[in-house]
Amino acid sequence: MEYTTITYSAADQIATITLNRPEARNGFTLTMADELNAALRAADRDDLVRVVILRAVGKHFCVGMDMAGGDPTVGDPDDPNWDEPATRVARPMANLNKPVIAAIQGAAVGVGLSMTLAADFRLASEDARFGFVFARRGLFPEGGSLWFLPQIVGLAKAKEWMITGRIFDVDEAADTGLVTGVYPREELWTAADALARDIASNVAPVSVAVIRRGLTVMAARGNPEAAFAIDRQTISYGFTSPDMAEGVASFLQKRQPAFTGVAREEVSRFPWLAFERE
Repeated sequence: MEYTTITYSAADQIATITLNRPEARNGFTLTMADELNAALRAADRDDLVRVVILRAVGKHFCVGMDMAGGDPTVGDPDDPNWDEPATRVARPMANLNKPVIAAIQGAAVGVGLSMTLAADFRLASEDARFGFVFARRGLFPEGGSLWFLPQIVGLAKAKEWMITGRIFDVDEAADTGLVTGVYPREELWTAADALARDIASNVAPVSVAVIRRGLTVMAARGNPEAAFAIDRQTISYGFTSPDMAEGVASFLQKRQPAFTGVAREEVSRFPWLAFERE
């Protein structure tokens, strides 16, 4: 796919998706939604990719929907094949078989923040600021953020941020767990790359796929019985997998592991990982 609002590259087991509308402060458009959707799916299909980085050029990560763009966002809510724009990003990100690292600088507001909630890590620059400003615009949270945000920061903080729609700084974001690391702006991309390389080099792709998607599936379960049922499947598989043999051997031999499992193929044996529409 030829991208016009983002760039996509894959090298050294890392796919990097970069928002590329700095002249509009990376304002979110329908085109960007569809291109991000395509890029995430491309990364998932590429078995050489083990980690995805989502970042942005310019002063700001994304200031939210580009209200001046003129893109229509109205769809038919009764059409099961129609997804609102932010969901077009959050759904494939949540279903991805590879971990996602979001590197956020400057403003991440509205959809510019909600679309990152399905990522596994949110690293931020010291000057980053955030806001779920929907109520102040007469709008509603999107991209599954009504589910993701309470899972990350708790119900009380999610209510405060979403009901007031206020802007908050990186320290508050870090204190609540919304952000997992804070860096000087000039070090942000380097930190994201270092984290991605560590994951790509040292963890088994199939294990990561099962863990990141399994945690999401389990997040809203009322008791551990569902997790026990999952463990019955994963552990019986894991103890016979080549990746476990390699993981143990590399540990005993004090060398870097060379895992061969392909997440896209192996996770299909675990039907509970499938995200199905109600």
